[in-house]
Amino acid sequence: MRLTVTALAAMCPIAAFATDYLSVEQAQKVMFPDATGFQVQQLAFDDTGIKAMEKLSGLPARSNHWQVQVAHKGEQVLGYLVVDNVVGKFELISYAVALGSDGTVRQVEILSYRESHGYEVRLPAWRKQFVGKGIQSPLRIGSDIANISGATLSCTHLTDGIRRIVSLIKIARQSGQLS
Repeated sequence: MRLTVTALAAMCPIAAFATDYLSVEQAQKVMFPDATGFQVQQLAFDDTGIKAMEKLSGLPARSNHWQVQVAHKGEQVLGYLVVDNVVGKFELISYAVALGSDGTVRQVEILSYRESHGYEVRLPAWRKQFVGKGIQSPLRIGSDIANISGATLSCTHLTDGIRRIVSLIKIARQSGQLS
């Protein structure tokens, strides 16, 4: 039995939904327009730091190594930019979180979205919910972050990722790895 090329193509799903919205450099300019430069800091956490992060975020640590870009305006630290990936339903969502020097969220940007559904997480109204949130905020779907019907996994995983990043910055600042 022969299958035609068309039949084979129909049987092989191809993710044609990937959309790149911003590069990291573009996100830097959007999220910290006044910055005169960014210093890349490699953070490394020992077991104590990992446990502190997990306790603070209520989530398992994904890594003990993180890269943080410290935004400067001259000698003044404006804040921190962290780029991360989470799984939506099946595919990765690349996003950036800008935090002020006080550790609160300034802005969230979706860099790449690869899922066929749930792209609404890119809408400004949904992302704006994170602005001003810090470690004292629950940062949980249904608590202080609204869910989007049809995008529940994307909403949940992005919210968890942002909560993990807020915790990471807090622990890094407490341990002296960030100023």
